[in-house]
Amino acid sequence: MTVFVCVCVCVCVCVCSLNSRVTMDAAEFRRRGKEMVDFVADYLENIEHRRVYPDVEPGYLRSMIPSEAPLEPESYEDVLKDVDRVIMPGITHWQSPHFHAYFPSASSYPALLADMLCGGLGCIGFTWAASPACTELETVMLDWLGKMLQLPEDFLAGTKGQGGGVIQGTASEATLMALLAARCKAVKCVHESDPQRSEADIISKLIAYTSEEAHSSVERAGLIGGVGIRMVATDEHFSVRAETLEKMVAEDKAAGFIPFFFCATLGTTPSCAFDKITELGPLCNAENIWMHIDAAYAGSSFICPEFRPLLDGVEFADSFNFNPHKWLLVNFDCSAMWVKKRTDLIGAFKLDPHWGIPLGRRFRSLKLWFVFRMYGQSGLQAYIRKHVELAKVFETMVKKDKRFEICAEVVLGLVCFRLKGSDELNEALLKEMTHLGRIHLVPCKLRGRFVLRFAVCGRTTELRHVQEAWTHITELSSELLLKHHS
Repeated sequence: MTVFVCVCVCVCVCVCSLNSRVTMDAAEFRRRGKEMVDFVADYLENIEHRRVYPDVEPGYLRSMIPSEAPLEPESYEDVLKDVDRVIMPGITHWQSPHFHAYFPSASSYPALLADMLCGGLGCIGFTWAASPACTELETVMLDWLGKMLQLPEDFLAGTKGQGGGVIQGTASEATLMALLAARCKAVKCVHESDPQRSEADIISKLIAYTSEEAHSSVERAGLIGGVGIRMVATDEHFSVRAETLEKMVAEDKAAGFIPFFFCATLGTTPSCAFDKITELGPLCNAENIWMHIDAAYAGSSFICPEFRPLLDGVEFADSFNFNPHKWLLVNFDCSAMWVKKRTDLIGAFKLDPHWGIPLGRRFRSLKLWFVFRMYGQSGLQAYIRKHVELAKVFETMVKKDKRFEICAEVVLGLVCFRLKGSDELNEALLKEMTHLGRIHLVPCKLRGRFVLRFAVCGRTTELRHVQEAWTHITELSSELLLKHHS
């Protein structure tokens, strides 16, 4: 009895001690939450006045914070002070109208509020029972989005078809999922005709294909999936054509390999080129090759009728993916994937039927729901059209300056250009831009040449920002050419 009382007293003391050390209750959360909304709103409203690319060296942060976590609680004020002192100096400002690197990752206020709600609800939607609303809203939102893209009904869940959509974390995950599903399907197909053949032997003969311009994540998916992958040469527009792929498939079949997967790209990372899926699709269907379409950046534009023809041929695909978190005002992460036959995807795993690699899933469809309702299709279309128009303005300015050249067709919001001359000259120009930090661009290689990429990225990017960027580029180029010729 004495021991029991002592244990109870100890437990009570520990619980009371824990309660007294709670660092934030609901009342303070309300106050701090409003302060954080103000902090984020002020940051975004004034972001264009910040240096877009940070002036720090690798490893800068470690010496600015303790080497171990604090033993005792610290105040919220101290934490927030360190956001300014430690974090902000090392931030590349992706939401800045002066950010023209990579591709867009533009967010919006409705998406941020939805993400706050997602975190507050804290549900982990790994099954329907784990959170019915999380599962069902995602299914419906992917149908909404699929209809905005005018996807064939085969890809939608709310139809008589066998397909459906799911939110993945990134396009890299979607490509890997498609490849694993295709691998599983190919192994089953070979087993049906040759039951004695081992799975290991079949997999060793599988060959996947993708463009030489495709994102490195496709090659990485092949490595993870344990299959060979071949890069397909492109035409003068950096596009894969059916004739080239057909020749490679015939060669591999003659050598005893099993072609099983092709990842087509609509909007390649270097130049936003488009593989000819209206040619490639029928070839893949005839050869029993799974065709996956990666439209990570360009996919958002397909909600505009004038850009929808870029998706023609999707009816031949087995799976399709793009990132709303790139160009549809939904913050990272939110990558939309559809399959024509959902049993192919969930059947790729020998455990419980599952649509993705992680078991736990956040309530990401809330972001789509908020953004779709608060912008409407017309608002999202206007946003995309504006970016394309700004890219065309930049292209026109480049063409008017005889010192520069356009290196790839400008289809959407990306302009590939360079100073006429050596790679070293263009490398020096980019180095000086990065050093000054007023605008941020990244390069690519096209046909072995060093090329600058100007992407219209920010939600708040206006004509004046594009004009200011071009003025800055031309001024730096004049200084550089003067030094080069002196």
